[in-house]
Amino acid sequence: MKTLNLNNTGIALALAVVGLPTVALAQAGNLSDVVVTSTRLPAGLSVTPGAYVISRQEIDDRQLTFVSEALQTAPGLAVFSNGLFGLTSVRQRGAGPDKTLVLVDGIPVNDGSQPTGSYDFAGLDIDDIERIEILSGPQASLWGSDSIGGVVSLISREPAGLRATVDGGAFGTVRGSFGAGRSADRWAIGVTASHIRSDGISKADPRNNYAAFGFPAYHPSEEDGVETTTAGLRGWITVSDTVELDGSVRYNDSTTDIDGYRAAVGYVLSDTDDIYKSESVLSQARAVIQAPAGFRHELSVSGYRLDRDSLGESGNYGYKANRRILRWTVEHGGLNDRASFKAGAEHIDNRATLSTGDKRKLGGASAFVVARFRPTEPLTVTVSGRYDDPDNYKGVATGRVGASYAIGGGVSVEGSFGQGFKTPSISQTACDFCYAPPVTLKPEHAEGYDGGFAWRSVDGRFSGRLTGFRTDIRDELAYRDLHYVNLAKTRSRGVELTGEATLGGGFRVKGAYTYTDAINAITGARQLRQPRNAGSTILFRRGSRVETALTVRAESSQVDTTVDGFSLVNRKGFTVADIAAAYALNENVRLTGRVENIGDVHYQESFGFAQPGRAIYVGVRLAR
Repeated sequence: MKTLNLNNTGIALALAVVGLPTVALAQAGNLSDVVVTSTRLPAGLSVTPGAYVISRQEIDDRQLTFVSEALQTAPGLAVFSNGLFGLTSVRQRGAGPDKTLVLVDGIPVNDGSQPTGSYDFAGLDIDDIERIEILSGPQASLWGSDSIGGVVSLISREPAGLRATVDGGAFGTVRGSFGAGRSADRWAIGVTASHIRSDGISKADPRNNYAAFGFPAYHPSEEDGVETTTAGLRGWITVSDTVELDGSVRYNDSTTDIDGYRAAVGYVLSDTDDIYKSESVLSQARAVIQAPAGFRHELSVSGYRLDRDSLGESGNYGYKANRRILRWTVEHGGLNDRASFKAGAEHIDNRATLSTGDKRKLGGASAFVVARFRPTEPLTVTVSGRYDDPDNYKGVATGRVGASYAIGGGVSVEGSFGQGFKTPSISQTACDFCYAPPVTLKPEHAEGYDGGFAWRSVDGRFSGRLTGFRTDIRDELAYRDLHYVNLAKTRSRGVELTGEATLGGGFRVKGAYTYTDAINAITGARQLRQPRNAGSTILFRRGSRVETALTVRAESSQVDTTVDGFSLVNRKGFTVADIAAAYALNENVRLTGRVENIGDVHYQESFGFAQPGRAIYVGVRLAR
């Protein structure tokens, strides 16, 4: 199979590449049955513009290992990594990687010690995740800062039964996972654990043409491996008819070999002995109180601690980040009520170290309200508003309104408008890595619009969505002239097409396609690492004993930086395919196998960084 270059293709060719037969929502079954919880006030997927859900069934059928693998086929997301197991970032509807807010069970986990405050998806194990919810477009009225592009929300699996998986294969990879839970009428408790070890491949691609960029010939060959351990404990107990308590702890420890820029070969991407280590602990305790007149109160305290170190030829650096959130919410009404609302208040305390070792903090308080109205049966309107009072910066008020109207024949018209903002990070506020006098900074601001159509057949076998979107960001922070300044202005617009069809013989197919035009609104230059065209098709088949999933995804070319990390270059587009299959020996035991990159395609998600060729894995999965 040859790499397909989509550089000059339009939407029509991209659709042909990904083979979209219909349009995709990421869960089998009737669209109206899917509930989204990251909207704060739980809502049906069919009446929530910009929402997308990846189910546990899909995760299992595709035999995914990391959350980033699931996000690669979601509409509106551009996922790119610095090689196998390398730094992995996400652009959402063209916005920068620092403008996607990542939540785990409602807790923000973006890195407070990272200069821009973005999140690294590398090594984020998917075994203990029940589903992934994606909200695209500015969501500040729900979640505050950092959600300009949108939100990626991970929901943990509930304690239930016993399960275990062991598999291994290419690059000396071995993976094992375990989960056990027990529940009764008034309590439940469960534990999870997983471990992944792999020799990996060289992150600096051996096929890089260094001579083409004026550097001496060089051929990286060192293997860059990874070792990651994740463990979790969660449970709940009903204290009385009106009070329920729950809590969870999630621990992760990861060590990854990375490649950097070596002076001996002209400061270009090359083999180095650098190691990246991270350790994180995520915890939450919550009380749920059923009050008179149907009101439901929640009180919670959560914490997130992240320690990360870079060790090796580039120097030894250590960073720490701590976040504590106190939150109260009150909710009234349900999915089928004519009117419902949820309101709340929270205080966030963020602390982090700088490159100098100094410790700084930056937090704030906020209050929000979200309400849903159904004035007539076909029309659903959702409005939300929030006020954030961050430390060191002026308060910010944001709002959002979305609506869905069923016009008949299974067709709905939908749209939304939302506002977003991003407070400068601790590093930017303190002017870390600055070699010029700092200037006064202010939060970034954004407005986003989307609108389109959703359709579902009467029998629920076919469904789809067509959405046009636009996001404008002003006062965007950039590092210029050796310090941080509010300089940039960006604009992204595009189209998302998704769909799903349940066919005969146990077959189901889903697909997604996104066209994104993301530019610097001042210079007109294209944004880095944002393909204009991206799409995927996944074909599932579930039989009495055999389950299979064939995934094909494609990206057009994109602007990137060369092996020197500065000069611009055009990274070629690519098309890759994976297949996974499972055979049920009995109702509790399944043999599994998957082949990644079936065509042995040479491709790069980020220019200069290698992705693996054909790789085969086999294993066994137990569940009871």
